[in-house]
Amino acid sequence: MKRRPRINYTDTQKTLMWDRWQKGDSIHDIARLFDRHHPSIRRILTENGGFRPRQRKRSPLALTLAEREVISRGLASQLSMREIAFQLGRSPSTVSREIQRNGGYASYRASSAEDAAWQRALRPKVCKLAGRPFLARVVTEKLQIEWSPEQIAGWLKQQYPDDE
Repeated sequence: MKRRPRINYTDTQKTLMWDRWQKGDSIHDIARLFDRHHPSIRRILTENGGFRPRQRKRSPLALTLAEREVISRGLASQLSMREIAFQLGRSPSTVSREIQRNGGYASYRASSAEDAAWQRALRPKVCKLAGRPFLARVVTEKLQIEWSPEQIAGWLKQQYPDDE
């Protein structure tokens, strides 16, 4: 059997898969609907343990694509951060963080900033201690001698001021 190239299903296709799965169709039936083999459908349906994932939604506090476009146009027009923030009705620090987080003044692009923000918002996040064994060991040692989390955080900031 010849292998087919992997495809990325659209949100509409995934919704159809979940609807058919919820109605009781087998994975093989759903795969035939898309003219694919069943493992490609199983991959989608088992990512969340067989349960339809919740619809992702943006926090009302997060910048929207339209606001990011205003920032991009403001930077192109060489407006100050305060002027851009005033236009948006946002704090200048919000605009500053957005620009620095997404390439700085020279390379800020609204669409790539939007994509990056959407990716950064994915949950669950990997625990900082999971990827840093040294940090995990230090925190564990301090917890064993009954330091509070606040004490540990303060001590770490003092000991390692250049390492967030």
